[in-house]
Amino acid sequence: MVYLFIFLVSLIVFILLFINISPAFGSNPSKKQKERFSQLANYADGKFLNPKPTKLNMGAADYFSMLEENISGAKDRNPKGQIPVSEIDWNKVKSEKDSLTWFGHSAFLVSIDNKKILVDPMLGPVASPVSFVGSKRYSEDMLHLIDDMPPIDAVFITHDHYDHLDYPSIKKLKNKVNHFFVPLGVGAHLIDWGVKKVKITELNWWDESEFQGLTVAFTPSKHFSGRGPLNRNSTLWGGWVILGEKTRFYTSGDGGYDTHFKEIGKKYGPFDLTLIEGGQYDRRWSWVHMTPEQSVQAHLDVNGKNMMLIHWGAFTLAYHGWTEPIERALKASEKSGVSMITPKIGETVLLDESIPTSSWWTKLNK
Repeated sequence: MVYLFIFLVSLIVFILLFINISPAFGSNPSKKQKERFSQLANYADGKFLNPKPTKLNMGAADYFSMLEENISGAKDRNPKGQIPVSEIDWNKVKSEKDSLTWFGHSAFLVSIDNKKILVDPMLGPVASPVSFVGSKRYSEDMLHLIDDMPPIDAVFITHDHYDHLDYPSIKKLKNKVNHFFVPLGVGAHLIDWGVKKVKITELNWWDESEFQGLTVAFTPSKHFSGRGPLNRNSTLWGGWVILGEKTRFYTSGDGGYDTHFKEIGKKYGPFDLTLIEGGQYDRRWSWVHMTPEQSVQAHLDVNGKNMMLIHWGAFTLAYHGWTEPIERALKASEKSGVSMITPKIGETVLLDESIPTSSWWTKLNK
């Protein structure tokens, strides 16, 4: 028993030391920042709060069922082989036309009014602080694409989870980006990774900013944050509105369905394009992520024209089949009369043209 106790204590000490030493875990908001946050309505006792009270009510049976599904391996949770990435048309990306290029999951390169914008540029090989644990990318490592990208006017981060804020991607991007827009507290991670403070703008929910002729606003979502066991909800989470001359753009970030979508639609809609998450859902954490049907409803709530389902196509983080989210979303969109776009990973689509749709994933499951 004594040896077991010593082992457990040593293991805990090692883990805590590793978290403090490893740069991938990032940093925490300063004491001065926390004091400023304490004056906000969505912050209490050192943590940010959801628009409505939430709690992860998972009992022992839920954890055992998750362990069982992890061991048994739910059907088709991963593609049968590596997903191919379309050869990126950099000439189209660099043109002055409004466009969108998907890198899988929630990572996009968007061009609005000829401003090149990266949203949640998670381009690394694994959604984890370490390479040997965590969900691995379905496709090839995409970090090399950063070398071919045009200069990036702005990066927008929705929250600090590893599948959205990626240490290797930021390190490679930091000298290519003019400005970073992030939720409150997330700037501490970027500064720790070498991004200059003057290049970072932190926003609270409903805060607005002007950037090179674009109107940007940070909007609420029902989710959580944290990169380690001791800093949960120490930074904020949410979605982004970007309004240009021709394109009104909205991305939800991660989060469950609630009334905040109607509020966003009332304040900033209509939108020409919405990117709505709906690819990592589970009955055991129903408030954390939306089902595909809820995603379609969220698109309707914000008054969107064209919708794209995001948070799928790159990593396995839930227990359903990897193509189930898009298949369910397409059925729901047809039923509701929603225009759903489904570009391939790496494909660039022009937003002022009719956007082609395809069921590219069906060919990969044969």
